[in-house]
Amino acid sequence: MKIILLEDVKNVGKKDEIVDVSDGYARNFLLKKNLGKEASAGNVSALKDSQAKAARIAQEELEACKKEAEKIGEKTVKIKVKVGDNGKLFGAVSSKEIAEALKDQTGIEVDKKKLKLDDTIKTTGFYEVPVRLHREVTATLKVDVGAK
Repeated sequence: MKIILLEDVKNVGKKDEIVDVSDGYARNFLLKKNLGKEASAGNVSALKDSQAKAARIAQEELEACKKEAEKIGEKTVKIKVKVGDNGKLFGAVSSKEIAEALKDQTGIEVDKKKLKLDDTIKTTGFYEVPVRLHREVTATLKVDVGAK
């Protein structure tokens, strides 16, 4: 019997996958526990429609992230901090401060977790900070850390 899985089922398949299982397993386990539904023509058509809609939404999201990455790549964020004699900062510049400065100076709001700093910034200068907007899109933000 062909079944459309509604959830991931161990050793059977993943959600929205059409699998061929024995009639007893389908009736007594998958259908009874609402883990799947019969793969009738109407159900298969509905599944294909929902997958097409999900793919279209994912593509639109990817395009939006690419546009935002272009905007971010053009910007330079300036951060003024207290420094000591040899250009070392009192403290450090973290991804949270960079995200706040980006929002204040450009109006672009980015979650601090998307900024991929290897370590906090502890000296003045120019830095390029990768911003991961999507699993396929990474922008590079220029950060200018200077003395107050």
